[in-house]
Amino acid sequence: MEAKVFDRARAALPPRIARRITPNRLAFAGLFGGALMAFLALGAVLPVIPRYVKGPLGAGDVAVGVATGAFSITAVISRPIAGRLTDSRGRRTIVLAGALLAALAGGLYFVPAGMAGLLAARLVLGCGEACLFTAGLTWTADIAPQGSRGRSLGLFGLAIWSAMSVGPVIGEALLAAGGYRAVWAFATLSPLAGAWVITRLTDSPLSAPRTSRQPWIARESLRPGSALALASVGYAALAAFIVLHLAGRGAGHGAAVFAAFASAVVGQRLLAGWLPDHIGPRRTAVGAACAEAAGLAVIAMATSVPVAVVGALLMGTGFSLMYPSLALMVVDATADDRRGSALGGFTAFFDIGFGLGAPLVGAIASVSSYAAGFWAAAGLALAGGALTAAGARPRRRTPAPA
Repeated sequence: MEAKVFDRARAALPPRIARRITPNRLAFAGLFGGALMAFLALGAVLPVIPRYVKGPLGAGDVAVGVATGAFSITAVISRPIAGRLTDSRGRRTIVLAGALLAALAGGLYFVPAGMAGLLAARLVLGCGEACLFTAGLTWTADIAPQGSRGRSLGLFGLAIWSAMSVGPVIGEALLAAGGYRAVWAFATLSPLAGAWVITRLTDSPLSAPRTSRQPWIARESLRPGSALALASVGYAALAAFIVLHLAGRGAGHGAAVFAAFASAVVGQRLLAGWLPDHIGPRRTAVGAACAEAAGLAVIAMATSVPVAVVGALLMGTGFSLMYPSLALMVVDATADDRRGSALGGFTAFFDIGFGLGAPLVGAIASVSSYAAGFWAAAGLALAGGALTAAGARPRRRTPAPA
């Protein structure tokens, strides 16, 4: 029935457009849209949680930090589990479960249970985000054309980047218009809308249940994941300390520098996302690590906003291409029936690098300077590039029988 509807809709379009609309492209569009609506719940509450903690809950700065970062605890734990479930239960099932968990987290915000209730909601949200992103990334790898798989992986990652850019604006507007309950309602309804979209999609052809036992962390994800963790330290440094770094040098406008970085990430995914497929993921990842390190070095030396913006653009270019390149290395080295487990372990390294990176850079800044922290992050990015370059060339595995 779905095939007949698709064929009729395609026949009504001009031939040039109809040739470009394939079932897999439509599936990716639906997957991206459903994931975006679910991830918007994560972005919308970002600027609201600190005010809610210090306002109605009457807690302090430490509680703000705990509530903001609590979801990453369950996210990093849940990613390998979500990867195994993606292989054993199917891609669409786990994507749908992630969207429903995000909606459940939004509903828990309404529960008047104080700080404990808020933390419970954030922990559930972490599980939902882990399931949704891990299974969605695996699903994308399944349906992407062989020659543009790296670009497709990068484009799916834009779902969460877009949500983290647009979501806070939505959250601020809803808070001003209807208070906290309006924000909580959006955080509940938006993932439910995303879940409805996911239910309308045909599952990945590689979603047949698997019964074989697999390791929690696939060996193929260790080296690329470690390089990703090292690269993520720079992102943590920028997110946590760019405002303080520029303020200390009398420049200010650190938020504009971070906006330039985010714009570069999105722009390069759209304009240069073909590089991992055409020149190879390993070469692209090494070049991306060098670009990120150079950008961090420029930021470390910057004494004005324009110079810091140049560094942020350069850093964003490298960071943007790093993730899809390393993810493509994992996909190329892993059999189809272990793809979810491998990507689940790989994505967990991002949370590890970000979670440990901010305290590490903060510790360096406390004994030296913010510039020293950015220099250290640049060195770690180069170390990630060296680790990638030193790895053995991945051997493409033969697909597992359906």
